[in-house]
Amino acid sequence: MIAFLFNLLLAIAWVTVTGSASLHNLVFGFLLGALALFIIREPFGGNGYLRRAGLVLSLAALFLKELTLSAWRVTLTVLSPDMKLKPGIFAFPLTVTSDFEITLLANLITLTPGTLSVDVATDRRTLYVHALDCSDPEASKRDIANGFERKIMEAFR
Repeated sequence: MIAFLFNLLLAIAWVTVTGSASLHNLVFGFLLGALALFIIREPFGGNGYLRRAGLVLSLAALFLKELTLSAWRVTLTVLSPDMKLKPGIFAFPLTVTSDFEITLLANLITLTPGTLSVDVATDRRTLYVHALDCSDPEASKRDIANGFERKIMEAFR
């Protein structure tokens, strides 16, 4: 977090020095600041800053992919004449432990069409998820564990 603030400060300094307060110039200053922090990485938090940014972008890319695929599946399901659905709720055992990670996972699941986070157990070890098609809950659990949950743990631990 400190490296991000340094980077933002460097970007603002760049905008001030160049005298151009455009969005393009701010983004360019931010990229220059990231490069500068990468070069002098030891005093300011090691390699973690740029690595974490890449992992967060990887999580965002996974979410966009899952959003697109799920929206397509729900569209095909709704448009099919027979709509063979088996809705249900399954218990997903959580590997993530912090409130932030649990909340992020629950929100990513809810924002994905066809699934909805219903509740978190009081011991914070289980997330209850409603699925539009719960014909194979074990496959759904594997998809969440190997997708969103794994990416969250990589990006925020």
